[in-house]
Amino acid sequence: MRVASLVASAFLLASCQTGPAGPDLAAASGMSPQQAVMAAANAAPRGVPGDFALVVRRAEMVGPRFFLNSEADYRDQRNLSIAIEPHALTGMRDRFGKDFRAALMGAEIRVHGVARRTRIGIFENGKPTRLYYFQTHVSVDNASQITIVG
Repeated sequence: MRVASLVASAFLLASCQTGPAGPDLAAASGMSPQQAVMAAANAAPRGVPGDFALVVRRAEMVGPRFFLNSEADYRDQRNLSIAIEPHALTGMRDRFGKDFRAALMGAEIRVHGVARRTRIGIFENGKPTRLYYFQTHVSVDNASQITIVG
């Protein structure tokens, strides 16, 4: 129960945070992370196809996928996660260089795909709990779905 209280408190605090205004992504000609999150929530369980514009503020490998995030805290309800599938990683290296993480951190990008609300289960001591939260993911199957804008 202690973990549940901590998780609930963390989400409450995260929802109250305000960050610095991001750069104007109008030039990226895509839906902002906030627009994508709201549209995916409204369309759930269906996804929302389109072009999504974001500045990469976090990039990391999680399990077999590589994630690019619009927020430094991937749990932030405003975050849009770009989930690069394992079979697309070679194409990412070919397109953006061996260290594509470094090439994309801080970059303005546009991603073509489908934004979907994804349920994330919460585990305690390696065991699933009944707790969960939602993230918004755009799955990338091919490196050509990502373009560096600025």
